[in-house]
Amino acid sequence: MSRFSRSDFTLESFRRQLANVDALPQLCVLGMVSGVITGALMVGFRLLLDWGANVYMPEGNPEAFEGLAPWFRALLPIVTVILIGVLLWRQKPTARKLGVSHVIERLTYHQGRFPLRNWLNQWWVGVVSVLGGLSAGREGPAIHLGAAAASGLGQQLRLPHNSLRVLVACGTAAGISASFNTPLAGVIFAMEVVMMEYTLMSFMPVMLASTMGALVAQLVYGSEAAFPVPDVSLGSLINLPWVVLMGLMIGLLAGAFIHVSRTPRITRLPLWLRLALVGVVTGGVALWYPQVQGIGYDSLAAALNGQLSVDVLLALIIAKLLLTALTVASGIPIGIIGPVLVVGAASGALSGLLGGLVWPEIASEVGVYAMLGMAAMMAAVLQAPLAALMALLELTHNPTIMLPGMLAVVVACLTSRQLAGCEGFFISSTRYGRHPLQQPLMQALSRVSVPAVMERSVERTTRMLSPEEARRLLESNPVWLVIERSTEDKPVLALKAAELARWMIDHEDAPDHYEGLNADGLIDLLEIPGERLEMAPIGLQATLSEAFIALQNDALGALYVVHGHRPKQKRISGIITRDAIERYYRYTDTGPTG
Repeated sequence: MSRFSRSDFTLESFRRQLANVDALPQLCVLGMVSGVITGALMVGFRLLLDWGANVYMPEGNPEAFEGLAPWFRALLPIVTVILIGVLLWRQKPTARKLGVSHVIERLTYHQGRFPLRNWLNQWWVGVVSVLGGLSAGREGPAIHLGAAAASGLGQQLRLPHNSLRVLVACGTAAGISASFNTPLAGVIFAMEVVMMEYTLMSFMPVMLASTMGALVAQLVYGSEAAFPVPDVSLGSLINLPWVVLMGLMIGLLAGAFIHVSRTPRITRLPLWLRLALVGVVTGGVALWYPQVQGIGYDSLAAALNGQLSVDVLLALIIAKLLLTALTVASGIPIGIIGPVLVVGAASGALSGLLGGLVWPEIASEVGVYAMLGMAAMMAAVLQAPLAALMALLELTHNPTIMLPGMLAVVVACLTSRQLAGCEGFFISSTRYGRHPLQQPLMQALSRVSVPAVMERSVERTTRMLSPEEARRLLESNPVWLVIERSTEDKPVLALKAAELARWMIDHEDAPDHYEGLNADGLIDLLEIPGERLEMAPIGLQATLSEAFIALQNDALGALYVVHGHRPKQKRISGIITRDAIERYYRYTDTGPTG
């Protein structure tokens, strides 16, 4: 006898399997597909940058602002903010939310569903901000484009919302992986910064997505990293105290960046003044130091090789940091990861130069400190130490740098968090010291959709029914009866079928046969003894966290799960109660029902 039937391979069966917490094979398939899609999108985004650079950048290089005439590169940011202001601020405020912060918001409050308009805006805003000379990166757009595309795949297939969360992480990891050619760092970034949790069921699909994203990018651009990295080693352990001091300085810089980017003094200014401030200040600095414009990977590579002068390093540390923070505070949606890496590398390189003056015989090469500074700055700004360390390892291919790397990262993270009082850059709201995605109960409930625990044995009925209709209703042995009301403004109620069965048994033996019938000879389900639960609808794709919030907010007794997309064709698939949710997260020996 065949082990599988044709029904096991239908889309409906695929959706039912994904509703459970242990749908690992199905999630892995989705991870691979989303990784390929995201990798292709990242190639497309980079091609757009290259095509745009061919219009006016020297040799078609998106980073070659130094080769432009001073007046032209100073004018570029002003034109860019005007373009973004005219095209983006004419749209609704919700359509102007882009980048990693938008991804986390949609994952936290919208179960990983993304609006199409924001996704389309991300394409042109990402290209214009980088090529227009603002201090902006391409990783934020890459994460948004990848996460939204992967989630869109799930939405098109009408998959449960718990799988959409994993797809968002898959798109995020593949976006980072395709941008830096660092698949492992992409996985850790997705879990540490976006999902804010580590689970086996998420890790494996995300790893596959990150691998496929890197593979697609390597087929087009080769296996080289986003920027060349020299061979580095720490040398003497006497350098470690200097690494600690460097981590302390970078932690303070990271705290300054976060505080400036969130300062209310800038956000309260009129829009035209904020945009003008960004354009004019960026253009003014670019007259003398064009290295502050764009992503800055060329400057980062030069810092790693010790090829930048002290004044340029100071310009990158101070001016690029403040320009990036000012742009963010003004409401312009840019990617910050690339500029943050450049600032960190410049800070590390300057520390290396100072160390060489203090201990010329013992001090390590400037490139060592630049690499450590890059990782420390990324970790301190994002509060993502593991992602930064994995990026450091994959970029250097040198495990010996992990010891000083861990020291620099920990010191920088602690300094930013404790001395500067900063949470991670993308954590904008907390409750009881935790972001909503970090709350253990909501994390557990978000991993499962309602079909996994709902009671499917239900029958719909009207309020009034004859004894014969009641007997036919009970023949299928339902657990719940869904009582439909005469008007839509009245709430739908649920009654245990056992209550009706008990009532009928009690009254069949009564002297007056069914003495509880009304004047029309009908049973009134609102009058027989028994507890009736007031219910509200919830979609079949919803997670247990959505059900939990609905039951808490509306003080309902239960929810009825509706299936179908056309209003007149919707049907009730089951009922989910508070007790069912409690049984799931308490995990009794029998496990969740369904």
